[in-house]
Amino acid sequence: MQVLIHQARVCDKRSGFHDKVVDILIEDGIIKDIAASLNVKADQVIDSEGLCVSPGWVDIIADYNEPGYEHKETIATGLKAAAAGGFTHVLLAPNTKPAISTKSVVEFVQQKAKGNAVSLHPLGAVSQDVEGKNLAEMLDMHSHGAVAFTDGWKPVQNAQLMLKALEYVKAFDGTIIQIPADASLSAGGLMHESFISTKLGMPGIPALAETILLHRDIELLRYTGSRLHVTGISTATGVDMIRAAKAEGLNITCSVTPYHLVLNDEALETYSSMYKVMPPLRSEADRLALVAGVLDGTIDAITSHHRPQEWDAKTKEFEYASDGMNIQEVAFNIALQAINPDRLTAALAAGRDIFGLGTTHIDAGAVADITLFTTAGKWELENMQSAARNNPFIGKELNGKVIGIINNRHIHLNK
Repeated sequence: MQVLIHQARVCDKRSGFHDKVVDILIEDGIIKDIAASLNVKADQVIDSEGLCVSPGWVDIIADYNEPGYEHKETIATGLKAAAAGGFTHVLLAPNTKPAISTKSVVEFVQQKAKGNAVSLHPLGAVSQDVEGKNLAEMLDMHSHGAVAFTDGWKPVQNAQLMLKALEYVKAFDGTIIQIPADASLSAGGLMHESFISTKLGMPGIPALAETILLHRDIELLRYTGSRLHVTGISTATGVDMIRAAKAEGLNITCSVTPYHLVLNDEALETYSSMYKVMPPLRSEADRLALVAGVLDGTIDAITSHHRPQEWDAKTKEFEYASDGMNIQEVAFNIALQAINPDRLTAALAAGRDIFGLGTTHIDAGAVADITLFTTAGKWELENMQSAARNNPFIGKELNGKVIGIINNRHIHLNK
């Protein structure tokens, strides 16, 4: 089957066609030809106003809740959300029941996602059953397809366990992913500790909850010489710490969520639990530092932290509401409010290099692992592919649109 992408701007600095408007011919999952204009009769033509193409985007951590919590999301609905959001690869959080802490659950996840346009990559748990006590069988999981290791929404608090994990993954050049949140300093907190939290009468989570754990993990990284990816960075001080660690030559990368780039703690003045996330929305100064960190490359990637919740998990008193946003489908549109398209697409695709998912580029002979999008136009978020609706952007006008993805010889186009 031949597919012609007609007159699309290439967003790929590794491509010889970067920033050029071209026709792209794809045949049997391979980019067959690229030129300013191609005179071919393809089986399918993809054309749209302001069409752009980039290497397929990677969501570094998302939660599909299966097995165990299918009432929130399933792998099937999660993959539909990913495709709608322009992601060709998703790294799946291990916080399921049972947790992704054995090779059998790794294989279960892979089997459920088989044959999909989106490639699903399990993240193995650092600790058995994500309990933060004993190391899981990481080598066994790695051998069966786990691409990195994390305890996901339950960051590793035990320093000795974290040290062992960082040392263990060196045997196979693996990576540990950590959300920088100290549980003891975050305990009981509902939002960022600030004047606003005092005004609203809500217990605060200090920036120190991020920087204390981040400092510890950087020290452990320096000691072990291992590889660490920090995801969900939320403070200006945290960005500075990552920048300094990189300058030192430590093998550290980091990612930020779209909502931390466009929202601050003032959103909590509505008392809407839709804005209850972990790490919490921080100050405007922190938000601006995060944007600057993405633009200067200190922050390598943008990832959704997609956390679907059922209706009654969010529709209750703020104190008891669950954390997280169902955000994967509009991660691009949200981040586009703060980041220019070229840097944004690079940040959305950065996970493939960080986690060794295979390089691809928009050139003849390359595998067609592509995201199609436009920055033109405005639209209102209404219908969603995800099973959950805990998204504060529903009913709001968004810029740009994901047209679709091409991956694994599949074509998914949004309606």
